[in-house]
Amino acid sequence: MVVVAEAASQVPECHTFTKLPVTDTIIGTDLVVRLLLYTGRNSSCATLINATHTSLLDITKKTIFIIHGYRPFGSPPNWLNKMITTLQMVDDINIIIVDWNRGATTINYSVAVSNTKKVADVLVPVISNILTIGGSLNMIHMIGVSLGAHISGFVGSRFNGQIGRITGLDPAGPLFRGKGKGDRLDPSDAQLVDVLHTDIDALGYEEFLGNIDYYANGGTDQPGCPATIMSGKRYMVCDHQRSVFLYINSLDSTCNITVYPCASYEEFLDAHCTQLDSTYPIFGYHIDKWANTSSLMRFPNKVFFQTSTDEPYCMYYYLLDIITWNKNTRKGYITVGLIGENGVMAKSQANRNAKSFEKFKEVTLLVSVDKDVGNITSVSLTFSSANLVEPKLKLGILRMKLKSLTYPDRPHVCRYDIALQKDLEEKFQPIECQVQEM
Repeated sequence: MVVVAEAASQVPECHTFTKLPVTDTIIGTDLVVRLLLYTGRNSSCATLINATHTSLLDITKKTIFIIHGYRPFGSPPNWLNKMITTLQMVDDINIIIVDWNRGATTINYSVAVSNTKKVADVLVPVISNILTIGGSLNMIHMIGVSLGAHISGFVGSRFNGQIGRITGLDPAGPLFRGKGKGDRLDPSDAQLVDVLHTDIDALGYEEFLGNIDYYANGGTDQPGCPATIMSGKRYMVCDHQRSVFLYINSLDSTCNITVYPCASYEEFLDAHCTQLDSTYPIFGYHIDKWANTSSLMRFPNKVFFQTSTDEPYCMYYYLLDIITWNKNTRKGYITVGLIGENGVMAKSQANRNAKSFEKFKEVTLLVSVDKDVGNITSVSLTFSSANLVEPKLKLGILRMKLKSLTYPDRPHVCRYDIALQKDLEEKFQPIECQVQEM
């Protein structure tokens, strides 16, 4: 039996997300859907609404539904308050929290999955009522986390894909993999469906689910998350939850995270998918301000980006072009250090795959660092050989050229005739490249 919570009475009352005891995990909970409304008039005090009580919404403003996922221990999502307050800081909107904690709290994950379409059944008449009082489907944005992403898709399909936007944050994979589009989130469920993948090898979903699918760090292990099960619960959920925190930071971040269309993460890391004369989409909430939906459709589904270990998770990208003069091919890795005119220092990781440096043949590397150093005043290069039996190996560089992908208008810097001894950092001051080398 589905229970829909009653709307608020005439007496103002602040409502909060349902908090359940751990014992309910074992016992299980019947589905109860509560809709908590925040507006400009009640930004810190949620009002309880239902399908017949939506008049408190300002229909001239966008309405965002936030839908959580599986809650095995009954606690409120640890990201919820931050999501609400950050959204309110950057946009004047209606926010509806879809609280289905009763129904999502159970030790039996399959029961929670079976409740997802029932939650959608509750939301459909709510949106229909919004339309009745003069609202528009164009002004509705559903943000679904894990199971909530699929709930958003079920709702969107009931409105023939005319809802303005659905954002799926690491949509749930277990019991959804291999399902048809009627049983999961699908690109046809809204005018724009954007999906972030952060845990495709465990709790998330690997394949395309949207018009644009972001794969942060390839969609698997997220920097800063525990690498072993010794960290307990955090090891299990960190990669999955990182999708929400990345999205929250996209709301009001100090940087826009640029993303790159590519066939695979390996090709992205090998700099096969970056062209300085291209305009790339950005990740997150503000993508609709970057371009309209039709222009987004020209991009392949898969786009990739990297993040740092800590908020706001920004990375800054460069292309490093190297031409070497060694008679024999050298195979190995390059680590890059940067110092900017403001004194900020940053260092890249060594390129993930060994590169072959052949005489007079240009090799391009993708360099990513977690700080914006500004205009570059100093560069360091370290060469590590892939052949461990060559202790005195030297990489002779005829020319190196470094150019910012993140800020392409910044000066491109060059340096000529450098000899890198194996595993020894070589620091130098670059010069601005000649015009013909730009």
